[in-house]
Amino acid sequence: MKLMKTEEAVGQILCHDMTQIIPGVVKDAIFRKGHVITEADIPVLLSIGKDHVYIWENNESMLHENDAAQILYDLCADEHVHPSPIKEGKIELIADIRGLLKIDRRKLLAVNSLGEMMIASRHGDFPVNPGDKIAGTRVIPLVIEKEKMERAKAVAAGGPIFRILPFTPKKVGIVTTGNEVFHGRITDKFTPVIVDKVSEYGGTVIGHELSDDNHERITGCIHRLLDMGAELVVCTGGMSVDPDDRTPAAIRGTGARIISYGSPVLPGAMFLLSYYGEGNIPIIGVPGCAMYARRTVLDLVLPHLFADDLLEKPDLDRLGEGGLCLNCDVCTFPNCGFGK
Repeated sequence: MKLMKTEEAVGQILCHDMTQIIPGVVKDAIFRKGHVITEADIPVLLSIGKDHVYIWENNESMLHENDAAQILYDLCADEHVHPSPIKEGKIELIADIRGLLKIDRRKLLAVNSLGEMMIASRHGDFPVNPGDKIAGTRVIPLVIEKEKMERAKAVAAGGPIFRILPFTPKKVGIVTTGNEVFHGRITDKFTPVIVDKVSEYGGTVIGHELSDDNHERITGCIHRLLDMGAELVVCTGGMSVDPDDRTPAAIRGTGARIISYGSPVLPGAMFLLSYYGEGNIPIIGVPGCAMYARRTVLDLVLPHLFADDLLEKPDLDRLGEGGLCLNCDVCTFPNCGFGK
């Protein structure tokens, strides 16, 4: 770049966007990178406080901010996003589909640690919808060394920093347990909650089984649903440590691989996650809090299950920070700290 007095810059090529700000009216580029300055432009430039301007001088070792921003976008984007127009060295990533946002946090930190460039994003492991802004990239100076952008490519190699895993509609089986429901002593108020939750992600309930607290009978109910083609089995009730609560033993009895019985989330401490067979069909045990609390561990886990994002115990363990729902009078989830 070369700095020149504005009055002397007629015929020169601007090397960055020029922004005009009129409070409450406009904040946008009045001249774009590459614009050739004319006599008529001089009063406009002076009116936005530009007594001097930077004009382009070719330098093979440097990249303009817009070209470098494109490199950052390419490091970030998978096939399910599209870019905003480049403006003042900034590109935003816009979601094209509904799905679960996954972030390679190691790569994100590595790029941001290089300096003179930045990537800002929303939280990962939460659903996004078409049109949602998921991240923005920007190069800080007007020009940056090509070598530095090569370093960014190196630390982010091996796949995009951001991925959107599409939600897959699943056939869902529900097992409602408990002597009190099985014998008709109380009305089952749990199942409608589960139906609503899974419907949000395109789940269709293909079977509903009732069982008393006999763990072998519960195991049989789960197997019947699996034989019907269930791709997710949700067991409700009987998840505490009371002697009569037998659902965890019943899930173990199916031969499923237990990931965790218990989660660092309130509400939802007694949650159980397991996977059955080579197809890793999720079988989950949902504690009673999901019947009456607006948001629980179920809201944090279901997006992963419908995106076929295989969870392991460390993934659940990390939910501890942010795992306390504050039960606000006005619920703004997911635009709050729960699960983050």
